[in-house]
Amino acid sequence: MKRENILTGSPWEDKMGYCRAVRIGNIIEVSGTVAIVDGEKVKADDAYAQTYNILERVEKVLEDLNVGMKDVIRTRIFTTDITSFEEVARAHASFFKDVKPTTGFYEINKLVAPEYLVEIEFTAVVQ
Repeated sequence: MKRENILTGSPWEDKMGYCRAVRIGNIIEVSGTVAIVDGEKVKADDAYAQTYNILERVEKVLEDLNVGMKDVIRTRIFTTDITSFEEVARAHASFFKDVKPTTGFYEINKLVAPEYLVEIEFTAVVQ
């Protein structure tokens, strides 16, 4: 099967040796994705806005592969503050209320930078 790497131009892709997503056949894995914290729309203390931003960005990556959020079968959500569950869940549900992928919600010590509260990984299968 053919492998398709999806690059977004992030400097981390070359620095770390990874890509945003990989598609092999009908399976798509999306790397852990954090928000673009701009200090205005997405703030360092807003778990809802960060989660929503991540979901919007990944939706675009999937669209570039001619796939949709409806094809996501699993999300893995990492947070530095488990008490943000309600805000993260509300943003997640705005994209997946009807799709209902399997998911996990995990508290970890740190993400790659202190302004990030949430990181999400995705698995999609095209039917």
